[in-house]
Amino acid sequence: MKIYTKTGDAGETGLFGGPRVRKDHARIDAFGTVDELNSHLGLLRTQAAARPFDDLLRRIQCELFDLGAELATPGDAAERIGMQHVEAIEGAIDRYDEQLEPLKNFILPTGTPLAAAFHVARTVCRRAERRVVSLAAQLDTVIPSNAIEYLNRLGDLLFVLARFANRQENVADDPWHPA
Repeated sequence: MKIYTKTGDAGETGLFGGPRVRKDHARIDAFGTVDELNSHLGLLRTQAAARPFDDLLRRIQCELFDLGAELATPGDAAERIGMQHVEAIEGAIDRYDEQLEPLKNFILPTGTPLAAAFHVARTVCRRAERRVVSLAAQLDTVIPSNAIEYLNRLGDLLFVLARFANRQENVADDPWHPA
């Protein structure tokens, strides 16, 4: 089987079990951005400093594939991402955050290369969340019930992991000072 099918050459693609839609359709944009986030997590996992986070990031990558499949399936498909996944992310946030100093102001997205990569993944996650919110706003669209919560918590986790990565290397948060 060849990797190219030429069926998308006219700017359309097929949804799982559904119709063909334009490649700039909100559903394609939503799960495409989730896929982009997944690739950023894969890139994070290649960094030696990310080894302590590998199991967590791998699990999240698998969950993002599940979420992407849900988003790519119009209608009421079986949901693969449930509240247990949201709660697992919350548990990870709590575990890492309790080891950090409380924030007193906004911080700049910088620090170690690993922390900066976590911040990039966080911003892509927030974009994915916005795309899913936009998709949900369409009257004829059903989205997975926990998709927005999951992405919201995941963005929080990536922020905490960026701060934790800096802490591991004794790099302080860089506070934002208004211009």
